[in-house]
Amino acid sequence: MSEPASPSAPATAPAYLTRTQERALALTIAVVTANAYYIHPIIGDVARAFGVGEAEIGLVPALNQLALALGILLLLPLGDFYPNRRLCLIFVAGQTACLAGMVIAPGFIAFTAASTLLGFFTIAPYLIPAFASKRVAPERLGAVTAQLTAAVIFGILVARVGAGIIAEHADWHTVYVGALVLMVGVTAFLPFAMRSETASAKQPPASYRALIASVIALAARHPDMRLSAAIQGLNFGIFTASWLALALHLTGPAMGYGTDDVGYLAAIAAVSVITTPRLGRWADKVGPRRARIVAALVQLAGIALFYPLGFSVWALLVPLFIVNLVGPTVDVTGRMTLFTLAPEIRTRLTTSYIVTMFVGGAVGSAAGTAVYDFGGWAATCGLLLAMSCCVVALSFLAERRWKVASPVHAK
Repeated sequence: MSEPASPSAPATAPAYLTRTQERALALTIAVVTANAYYIHPIIGDVARAFGVGEAEIGLVPALNQLALALGILLLLPLGDFYPNRRLCLIFVAGQTACLAGMVIAPGFIAFTAASTLLGFFTIAPYLIPAFASKRVAPERLGAVTAQLTAAVIFGILVARVGAGIIAEHADWHTVYVGALVLMVGVTAFLPFAMRSETASAKQPPASYRALIASVIALAARHPDMRLSAAIQGLNFGIFTASWLALALHLTGPAMGYGTDDVGYLAAIAAVSVITTPRLGRWADKVGPRRARIVAALVQLAGIALFYPLGFSVWALLVPLFIVNLVGPTVDVTGRMTLFTLAPEIRTRLTTSYIVTMFVGGAVGSAAGTAVYDFGGWAATCGLLLAMSCCVVALSFLAERRWKVASPVHAK
């Protein structure tokens, strides 16, 4: 049996983060998140450089997402019992080493292995918000949390836009050299951005196996969480499948656009940074489940336009705007359904939610490129439409189940 925490080290409230530290943590999240998304606009260039097909190159982002899901399952629960600062420093250093492996990789297998390990260590974006929440004034908690959440979207945006432009004017390898330089900088200044934590009074788990088992057991007891996780898994799969297939479609011989054009097109995601907080406030008013249905239906309408408008970059702006307008709202409303549950289980339920999300992203990465390799843009659009229909159907099912289970709260 574990011994109780020693009373000789009293826990004192840590000092609040300065605004500079808050911005530094947001920048860290953006840089760390970006590593998984550089490949989206340059996937065709990477495939040609290693001499592999379109279906094979899809393994790189797919395995990265699967490894990220595994890392979240095995590593994120440790944040409930061990200092977030120490864990973040370890994981960010591990990511930097893996990115260096991608830069010097002599072939496709080594590149894929390094990318997969990098995904496994991408835990900091999920630990830093927990660290910051204990070091901001209560009245600023929402603002800081929103800032850190926006950093994730910003990191994805910069990665996709920047990678396309750099690869067009230099080469795809330069993209990862630049990413490594950024990660070295983050690794160096992160110890100063994160204040040292005071002695913790948390009781460590009886065993690591028991900790992981509790994550699985809690997920089994909360069907509403499982539905929200399945919806977001499909939603994130749509995101990864659409952008990877779109990069192959636009840079292929039929369309003939450059990777910089793919990067410029990815800038449409900037709409999410602006609209997601506003749509989140709207979801507070109408309820997360009802808001999710509306967002899912609007997203379905946008995806239905991918094929008829998919042969012009300018026309593609219409469905891309629609999908990027409401896609993140599906995730936000899904997370909101978890926040009504007991505080002591939210982290572990969030672990299950995020793991499912990235498994969906991995399946979308593999399926999007494989289906494009098999049937081109038309087949990919059919896949996206089917996945979006499933999101809508599950969203309606989730609201119906909730109304049956909680008739007093249903509007």
